[in-house]
Amino acid sequence: MDAARCLIVDDSAAFCAAARSMLERGGFEVVGTAGDADEAVRMTAQLRPDIALVDVDLGTDSGFDVARQLDGVTVILTSTHDEQDFADLIVASPALGFLPKLTLSPDRIRELIGR
Repeated sequence: MDAARCLIVDDSAAFCAAARSMLERGGFEVVGTAGDADEAVRMTAQLRPDIALVDVDLGTDSGFDVARQLDGVTVILTSTHDEQDFADLIVASPALGFLPKLTLSPDRIRELIGR
């Protein structure tokens, strides 16, 4: 089976670099990173990732809005905040689910996708 192609959408370059390294070590193919909504939409159209990890808080952009704009991609929302802070918004979004940044791992992503 081919590695899942992943786009990381986060306005923190340090988080993008750390997440890229962790995901690639875990067997994912990170096809790119985006720092805001416009870049995420453009890169999704160009790169056709299977999965987009989208930070809930993208500075002036909302990860929930980004999730609605990424057609044909499995979106997993992330944040440093607790899932309960966003529970209603997560349920109402088209995202597959939510993973806190502190517990983000290739295995947790696979578990969420396998549900």
